[in-house]
Amino acid sequence: MSLLDHHEAQALLADAVVSTDAVRGRDDRLTDFLQRYLPRFYRVEQRATAALVIRGRLGGLERKTSEPIAIEAGLPRKPIQFFVGSGKWDDESVMSELRAHVGDEMADSDGVVVVDGSSFPKKGTESCGVARQWCGRLGKVDNCQVGVFLAYAAGDGYAPLDRRLYLPEDWSGDAARREKRHVPPEVAFRERWQIALEMLDRSLPGLAHGWIAGDDEFGRASEFRAALRRRKERYALDVPCNTTVRDLERRRPPRKRAGVGRKRETPFVRADAWAASRSESRWERIEVRDGEKGPLVVDAMTARVRTRQEGRVGPEERLVVIRVVGESRIDYALTDAGPEVPLAEVVRAQRRRHRIEEMFEAGNGEAGLDHYEVRSWVGWRHHMTLSLVALWFLCLERRRVGGGNPGDHRAADAAHPGPAAPRPAAEPGGDRPRGVAGAAA
Repeated sequence: MSLLDHHEAQALLADAVVSTDAVRGRDDRLTDFLQRYLPRFYRVEQRATAALVIRGRLGGLERKTSEPIAIEAGLPRKPIQFFVGSGKWDDESVMSELRAHVGDEMADSDGVVVVDGSSFPKKGTESCGVARQWCGRLGKVDNCQVGVFLAYAAGDGYAPLDRRLYLPEDWSGDAARREKRHVPPEVAFRERWQIALEMLDRSLPGLAHGWIAGDDEFGRASEFRAALRRRKERYALDVPCNTTVRDLERRRPPRKRAGVGRKRETPFVRADAWAASRSESRWERIEVRDGEKGPLVVDAMTARVRTRQEGRVGPEERLVVIRVVGESRIDYALTDAGPEVPLAEVVRAQRRRHRIEEMFEAGNGEAGLDHYEVRSWVGWRHHMTLSLVALWFLCLERRRVGGGNPGDHRAADAAHPGPAAPRPAAEPGGDRPRGVAGAAA
């Protein structure tokens, strides 16, 4: 029997089929979709260029940078490169509209706002914020830029919410490099958890949600968790396995002399050691959601704990330990959800964190998120904004066809909107801020 005759292969092939009806009219839907965003651009030629670039990001080009988009449309590349690299348009206004749109389409009182970092390997040293730092894409310390991103995960999908370029401390204090890459004066060095907090402060108002989730880079920052508690935000944040915890449900050890001296506290132990010492009966089986290969089922357990970081003992939280049935990996998370919140609800919120990884995969593969050659602060923001708008359209298409990922299937040309009709080239430098040089995109 050939590999393609196997029943699992046949099921995957069947799932990969996108019918003509599913993609018919997509170009018209994209035109309607863009009508919500184009008024956010100041000038007529900016609106035409924005539509052209977003269509290009959604097309079948191998590289979705400005030059291939211009060549496909039969237009000069420089006005398009300038528009993306340093054009004078308000990307925060566009992102604000995107967040409002996400709220209109996906509002869910149990929605999860996910924070995560994404790295972009770079060979040179000139791009804004590039430095030798941990690069998740390469799995090692290397030359890269790092962005902090927010996503929204609800029952029927995910959506992008915000983006911000991380500026390392040596960049932040280098006036010459800041000026060369047009970093605004008000941008100061921030730890990534501080950047995430600022993004949440501008993204959450008016957006229905029930949880904040994130990986252990953010969960291990006790200041980040404390800031969320002050904001009355409920979180389920991953933490490293070596996080030290005190089990508040365990019986305290007896005093050396009964009734004499202070009561002894239970010792702090690593989270993985605590989990390993629990009996199998502590695990609770939970069906999280449907997956591509069937329901995602996990085993989980929880306990009330306090953590210790840098010699300080934190407030009461809940440690949640999760292992996917059939896999060896175990995840650890902390939440401020009270004991009245069922473990299954906390686990489902934590597992939605992984939707942002799906978002990055779709964004890089289908919306050109990592296809950029800009070097300035504003160029990075412009590029990411246009790619996230394109990705949000793909998210809507995915929901429309019932959860499949239309961006992954290129069998039908109709799935990829063609280039916009040629238009007169924008006036060179027509929307360039004074003193800002153009940049490649």
